[in-house]
Amino acid sequence: MKIKYELEYTFNTSPNILFSRLSTPEGLSEWFADNVNLRRDKYTFIWEGTEQEASVVQKKANKYIRFRWEEDESQEHYFEFRIHTDELTGDVALLITDFAEEDEKDDAIDLWDTQVSELKHVIGL
Repeated sequence: MKIKYELEYTFNTSPNILFSRLSTPEGLSEWFADNVNLRRDKYTFIWEGTEQEASVVQKKANKYIRFRWEEDESQEHYFEFRIHTDELTGDVALLITDFAEEDEKDDAIDLWDTQVSELKHVIGL
């Protein structure tokens, strides 16, 4: 059974710049996958020749985007990028929600840590 987990990363950039890296094929292929194609609301993520399809379930510009893997039978599982801006400090945080099998959760978190550090590098942070 998959369990839900959430991760938070701080970004010193604008929500607009961050969102373009989270929601466009060009942006996602800079850090999340080797290549990303978009056809009729279906994103195809390519890693070392392996393809996985996901569709966008919900999206609000510069706020969040939620994907669901096509192969995931459960309608409850998704992965989401949410941008939170602190009203007082103006700090921008990226909140990632994902699901993993309990025994795979640590590996999944390590992978997100690696991907997000690549994202920060791409943005120039």
